[in-house]
Amino acid sequence: MRKQNKISLCCATILVLLAIVLPPTYARNLVQWRSYEAGKPLAQSENKKIFINFRADWCTYCRNMEKNTFTDTDIVAYLNTNFISIKVDVDQERSVARKYNIQPLPDTWFLTETGDVIGNRPGYLSPQDLLPLLRYIHTESYQKMGFKQFKDSL
Repeated sequence: MRKQNKISLCCATILVLLAIVLPPTYARNLVQWRSYEAGKPLAQSENKKIFINFRADWCTYCRNMEKNTFTDTDIVAYLNTNFISIKVDVDQERSVARKYNIQPLPDTWFLTETGDVIGNRPGYLSPQDLLPLLRYIHTESYQKMGFKQFKDSL
């Protein structure tokens, strides 16, 4: 009986420790998405550029980006450190989608800290495509080369 109690206690302790340790680790592996209304003022106060992902539930490429691109550890770390990330569902936030004239999905937009448009890149972006683009925007290289020229080189 004592041996069984010790084993039960040991298992319970391990489960509690895992519950304490795993959620923070798991949370670090997720993009910290914000709403459009909350993200824009936050970008200005934190002096970070804005990354907007326009998407819809019915969009296969949007779901693929969520599954493949937005779970990539390099992408998650770069976005969470250097950008305010905003996710906009075009079916639920039609006025925001109209403001940016969103046509094909997914559509990725970059804005300055004050909300001025830097540029956009429609279509699916793999982690290998998105990371150089994030670096290009974050380091403000677009001010030297131009966003369109860089986007066309991808």
